[in-house]
Amino acid sequence: MDPSQDFKSLQDKIQASLVSTTRAVQRIANEDLGFQRTVNPATGDRLEEQSTRLLSLSSELLKSAAKTTGQKLGGDLEDAEDVDIQWRGIVDVIDGLLEKADICLDEYTGLVKRKGDFPETQPQKKAKTNERLDFNFRRANIIKPQKAFEKQVDNFATGPWKPLLTQKPHATVPLEESLSVFVDENGREQYDNTPFLPLLDLNWSGKPVEEMGNCAKRNFATRRQQMRNLGSVQPANGSFRFKHPYETEILNLKYTGSTYETRDPIPYQPIETTSATWVDTYEGVLEMLEELKQAKEIAIDLEHHDYRSYHGLLSLMQISTREKDWIVDTLRPWRHKLEVLNEVFADPKILKVFHGAFMDMIWLQRDLGLYIVGLFDTFHASSALGYPQRSLAYLLKNFVDFDADKKYQMADWRIRPLPEEMFYYARSDTHFLLYIYDKVRNELIERSDRSNPEKDLIGYTLQKSKETSLDRYTYSTADPETGDGARGWANALQRSHASLTGEQFAVFKAVHNWRDELARRDDENPTFIMPPQVTMEIARIMPTDPKALWSLLGNSSCQKAKQSVDVLFSIISEARKAGADGPSTTDYFRSLYLENHSVAAVAKRELSKEAKPELDLPPVETLRSAKSQLFGQLPVSSIWEEASTPNTIATAGQIALPWTRFVQDAVVAASQHETELKSQDQDMIPLEEPPKAAPAPIEIDQDFTLKQGRKRKLEESEDSDAEEAAALATEEMISLDVDGAERKLSKEEKKRLKKEKREARKAKKEAKAKKPAAVADEGGDDDDEVPFDYTKAQSILSGQRVVPAANNGEGKGRKKAFDPYAARMNAEGPKAARRVQTERPGKTLTYRN
Repeated sequence: MDPSQDFKSLQDKIQASLVSTTRAVQRIANEDLGFQRTVNPATGDRLEEQSTRLLSLSSELLKSAAKTTGQKLGGDLEDAEDVDIQWRGIVDVIDGLLEKADICLDEYTGLVKRKGDFPETQPQKKAKTNERLDFNFRRANIIKPQKAFEKQVDNFATGPWKPLLTQKPHATVPLEESLSVFVDENGREQYDNTPFLPLLDLNWSGKPVEEMGNCAKRNFATRRQQMRNLGSVQPANGSFRFKHPYETEILNLKYTGSTYETRDPIPYQPIETTSATWVDTYEGVLEMLEELKQAKEIAIDLEHHDYRSYHGLLSLMQISTREKDWIVDTLRPWRHKLEVLNEVFADPKILKVFHGAFMDMIWLQRDLGLYIVGLFDTFHASSALGYPQRSLAYLLKNFVDFDADKKYQMADWRIRPLPEEMFYYARSDTHFLLYIYDKVRNELIERSDRSNPEKDLIGYTLQKSKETSLDRYTYSTADPETGDGARGWANALQRSHASLTGEQFAVFKAVHNWRDELARRDDENPTFIMPPQVTMEIARIMPTDPKALWSLLGNSSCQKAKQSVDVLFSIISEARKAGADGPSTTDYFRSLYLENHSVAAVAKRELSKEAKPELDLPPVETLRSAKSQLFGQLPVSSIWEEASTPNTIATAGQIALPWTRFVQDAVVAASQHETELKSQDQDMIPLEEPPKAAPAPIEIDQDFTLKQGRKRKLEESEDSDAEEAAALATEEMISLDVDGAERKLSKEEKKRLKKEKREARKAKKEAKAKKPAAVADEGGDDDDEVPFDYTKAQSILSGQRVVPAANNGEGKGRKKAFDPYAARMNAEGPKAARRVQTERPGKTLTYRN
């Protein structure tokens, strides 16, 4: 039978089984499984049986896929918890399987040609492919070459990093004076950069500073301060770091005249018919050096590896001239002797062309003690010209029509011997670079205006290249307490944006510090020991036993970490106990914010700014324009020319806040007013003593209470009550006057008088009650109103609600409250909308005969 038919039938069978299984699973929601288990125990047994079977099949499939992709799982999948623990490994296996399937599909469709299908009959340029670099080329398991170095690297070194230079070719300032240090006012050692920090020549047009425009002067001052910061010593590790040994030479560098001239590009040698020279001996280095001294321009590129080293390894160096290419092995035990190349690298007469040299400067200093004087970075040229891309691959495609296979960019360059494909890739990076330099230099000169510094593109490129060559290497520090430093836990915590409790935060710091110490001791990258996501996962979960911790490590952690699982678990347990009452990440970030934004921190920064010496900047008058760019010749308002009154009360040690300034001005104004009055009194001659004025009576404040508001329907009863209260008060006052006379009357007369008073009050009250309401409303004038007595008014908060009596004051009636639900059914409620008369359809009738 045709093998394709067998595969087709097998594929259909597997696909049908998967579809039926998926449909069966989707019939019942996951939330209903517990209910089904409770109602029918037999259903629970069947669910367990099917789950175990599916888990077993999935485990077998993953094991088979792991063998195909070259990866390993942590163990068998016995239950759902094992799936959660090994989830990252499962995802890696599936990703590798899918990637391999994509490659096979590309080969099948013809997007990528299979190796050996079409043998080449003539040399051709190698084109880039979509193939993924093999795992052995990315993570080679080889003996560490750094163990054979004659000068070993100390990963636990603290303090400043001292340059590896033993001699300084092409020096303007001797090596000993370039690295001089002194003790500052804070008791710390710093560089004395004053004698060796001349101003950077930013005047590209050749004009003196006095003749430059205002904009050019501002740019000059800003760039000069930036260069001072580059040359100054910034604290590292709480200490100092050594100055750039070639700082003076780079700042005073004058590029040769050919750099500013337009010339025809020199064609490159055919890469197919020429070969590069492999240099792995010191004698070969000396022979190469003699040939490099004869060149005017050289192209340099580096290959670096940092996955199996704490600080990293400079693994390869490519150097090209117009005629020849060299590939230098920088992993030899005598690699420190490559310092001899400074005879060419530090020569200001030889132009060194790099692309993206930022990290190259750091690697050359750290591993080989090499420094670049006379750098031309094509990356800055691409930026100045505004290219859509700044990569070397774009320049190669644009100027040479060469497709660089960038999959080797992440290769393990420690592999020896170097494979042919990697050798070819390394050579191509510098073989065409000098030709690209010719092209971009001509374009920079054509598009530059040398008379205008802002449009001087060639000058901008050279100045940015100078700044790049001034970069310096410092140690990668990690403070275990504060987390400061490039390798500290503070950076990892800020990148993760995690919210951890006190125990989790303590575990995270402990695991991170343990990982960093193990990486330094074994000279490994901390990521190789344990990826950052695993560190955070351990802190979140806080495993309760070594087995759970071992499962969390997974395949992404190295064997060294797994072998130390017992030690790591004890560290985690101690950290949990210590962090029970410790700060959380929220507390940490809050304290960090207060340290940087509190009043004390801001005051300290401001005072430190005031304590700094004044900068040698151009005078303000030269930077000020006599004509406003917005308002033109419009005169300035005279309000800004008024002289303000000097404040004589504020002292030098006080801070003038807006309110204190207002109070001080008020005091000054009052004192001036008193002085004027005294002066006027002295001018006038009093004729006689003025009489003393009688003291004003003291008014006693009386408490009163606001009376609660009433409705208009209660005005009549309110008026009567007010009049009655006023009458009673008047009668009480009269009674006080006649009280003495009544004492002289007899007992019968007293009873008679009281009876007459009661009858008079009653008659008056009845007469008022019988008056019509209209008369009472019209007869009230403003002059006859009785003043409101606040002392007898009820309190608004505690007063009782007064309800008017129904039936004209007879009885104690209360109006029924409006009920919207009941009113809907009677006349009191709102009327419903009228029914819309719609057109009715006609009726059909059946007529009988």
